[in-house]
Amino acid sequence: MRSKTSYFNATLFRKNLTRFWPLWGLASFGGAMFPLAMLLELLHNGFQFWSPLETRQAYYTVLSYGVPVISIVYAILCAMAVWNYLYNARSVGMMHTLPIRREGLFVTNVLSGLTMMAIPYAVTGVLLVLVSLLFGGFEPMGVLVTVLGVMGESLFFFGLATFCAFIVGNVFMLPALYGLLNFIAVLTDFMVNLLAQGFCFGLNSSYSGTVEWLSPVVYLIQKISPNSTYETQWVTDRLGGQRYETSVLTSVTLENGWLIAAYAAVGAALLGLAWLLYRRRRSESAGDVVAVGWMKPVFRYGCAAYAAILGGRLLYALLWESFQNGQYFAILPMILCMIAGGAVGYYAASMLLAKTPRVFKTTWKGMLAVALGCAALCGAMKYDLFGVTRRVPAADSVKLVNVYAAGSNYYLTPGQDDALIEKVRALHQTIISDKDYALTAASAASEACTDREALYAYTTVRFTYTLNSGLKVERQYDLYLTRDRMAQDGTYDNLLD
Repeated sequence: MRSKTSYFNATLFRKNLTRFWPLWGLASFGGAMFPLAMLLELLHNGFQFWSPLETRQAYYTVLSYGVPVISIVYAILCAMAVWNYLYNARSVGMMHTLPIRREGLFVTNVLSGLTMMAIPYAVTGVLLVLVSLLFGGFEPMGVLVTVLGVMGESLFFFGLATFCAFIVGNVFMLPALYGLLNFIAVLTDFMVNLLAQGFCFGLNSSYSGTVEWLSPVVYLIQKISPNSTYETQWVTDRLGGQRYETSVLTSVTLENGWLIAAYAAVGAALLGLAWLLYRRRRSESAGDVVAVGWMKPVFRYGCAAYAAILGGRLLYALLWESFQNGQYFAILPMILCMIAGGAVGYYAASMLLAKTPRVFKTTWKGMLAVALGCAALCGAMKYDLFGVTRRVPAADSVKLVNVYAAGSNYYLTPGQDDALIEKVRALHQTIISDKDYALTAASAASEACTDREALYAYTTVRFTYTLNSGLKVERQYDLYLTRDRMAQDGTYDNLLD
């Protein structure tokens, strides 16, 4: 008789839940404290009834700002619990000799982890529904949307944690990689802007938010929020009979709630990728820093890149910045500092991968590539190969223009201030074209101008373009204005005046 392939093992499922009951038990206890606190507050306020819309607003607020933060932490704990056997040679050998195929192990452990994530939310949700029923605030649509939102975010974060679990072979690397992937866009954005500020004329922002969607927690908290509508109404006091005006909540919707469904789909896809990794995962990789062969170069050069930018910037500040002239980096010292920082990251990663400090003879070619990469990146920044310095957004790509000049802010809107926006863009382009003069004007003015009144003013000009995509392009320039140039057509002094 032909045997069937089982994709689920009930015994292993029960063992996971009973073995790790302190995890989901404590999480359930902590979650139950919120409905209890809510109940006590309502009783303390004299048994005041809630309207269903107020309940929906409270649910959506928790879903928008609380659930992402809770899920990102709880998901990695659940993943570490169900996949902990992968990181010990004896444990993984034992699990893979059981009469359960890898398909069964994977599906059972995934369902175990998702169940452990669902139990605390279910306990908290049931208690909240009971409290809302007691005070007349039960709202089924809000409950349904919140339940679906919690399920979607739980699926995404557990899927990401499971994907990370099969990339690494060390239990300490799992939370490190998981945390990095959750905030990699924010961290990379900050690092790149930190480096670019020292090369690109006018760039002064430390964060652009260009690929913020790659940092799920930050993006969900920024984009998803309860959208509440209030109307002013006259009501009559039941006791005194007096009429007074008050704001009444009339509708509540979840803004950008579709993003949760999108992330949930990504979470399901990550679980699929995790299964593909598990099929090819070697049991002997237990204990390795990186368990996937093709990810090892990514780990090595990724550590080198981050160390080169952060470490290079720190070394430059310590060793050279106090000796430089001007506000922008000297390219050669920065290249040397970045190479030094990159070398630390590159060789540290190589030692972790090889599990030995004797890596210098076999990895020098890779270090040469890191050095060339540092030089190429600094050269590209210095000579504006990416067009950052030259960028002036087109008029049809912006929905708001903010200009700061002479200590005042001016806001210009397309369709109403088109002529002024074109003047602002022309001024911005002229400042960029006069980059060399603007950078040398301070020292030249102090040395060449015997008549101090010829130097008219020193001012700061800032341009902020809010694009149709929601992103912002911000540039700030510290400029010297002279009387002679104010009289010359085509100079930024003249256009700004």
